[in-house]
Amino acid sequence: MKTRLDDFEQMLAVARHRNFRAAAAELGISRSALSHAVAGIEERLGVRLFHRTTRSVSLTDAGRQLVADIAPALSTIRDAVERIGDLRATPSGTLRLNMATGAALQIVSPLIVAYCRRYPDMKVEIATDAALIDIVREGFDAGVRLAEEVPQDMIAVPLGPKQRMIVVGAPGLLAAGPPIRSPVDLLAHPCVRYRMASGRVWDWEFERRGETTTIAVGGPITLDDMSIVVAVALAGAAIAYVNQWAVAEDLATGRLVQLLDEWTPPFQGLSLYYPHRRHLSAGMRALVDLVRENCVLEDVSA
Repeated sequence: MKTRLDDFEQMLAVARHRNFRAAAAELGISRSALSHAVAGIEERLGVRLFHRTTRSVSLTDAGRQLVADIAPALSTIRDAVERIGDLRATPSGTLRLNMATGAALQIVSPLIVAYCRRYPDMKVEIATDAALIDIVREGFDAGVRLAEEVPQDMIAVPLGPKQRMIVVGAPGLLAAGPPIRSPVDLLAHPCVRYRMASGRVWDWEFERRGETTTIAVGGPITLDDMSIVVAVALAGAAIAYVNQWAVAEDLATGRLVQLLDEWTPPFQGLSLYYPHRRHLSAGMRALVDLVRENCVLEDVSA
């Protein structure tokens, strides 16, 4: 029996994820069907491509060699098929995007929903990762990150205006403690500590007229999800340092109060980014065109 191109695509998905369940989810097939397909390739080739245990999947030397040899060829074939697909009146296919959860919350409504309505034959898969990943190696078409985080070898398209990280607290909590006039005053208040994807707890950074300072805040709660940080601040349990976009409504209604305004200047906002390629798929090009067509994100930093 001959090995089909689809078989190799399935093998590459397992190689990317190092996990049969995640690869099967990407491909839209069952884990057992994927495992059977890979086993069939190994049987036909007469070599083992993966080391499998109950907890991990890794490439053998033969598997690494095969991936290195066929991945560029399959990429060329995909590009050729996509170029033929460009002759369609409207784009079709699937776009895979990677971004942090906060970025996904900001762009799904104004951008992704509009994209899917305009191009009903396209599907969009969004995977959220707090840590910055290699989107090419992991098989994504594009990513969304803060402009300062976009790798230099990528093409970046701004998604909107500048953003701000701001200090906020519930009125009741602030009334119960000493006034906060400078960053050092935060040390007298409970604050929500944020653990980054690297595992390091983030020290709060401030800047005013060229003066910078960093405060290692203290508090009873440490979190790794900014949406929960906002919830803690709203509950009046601690002061938080969050993206202004995430609390714009709470500030407008008075549920939260902004602090140290002059110490938290705006910075470059989100960008859509993708690798340099000779050919962009019709679906990816349509997404870039939609972004460039208008300012996707609302300016809340003013």
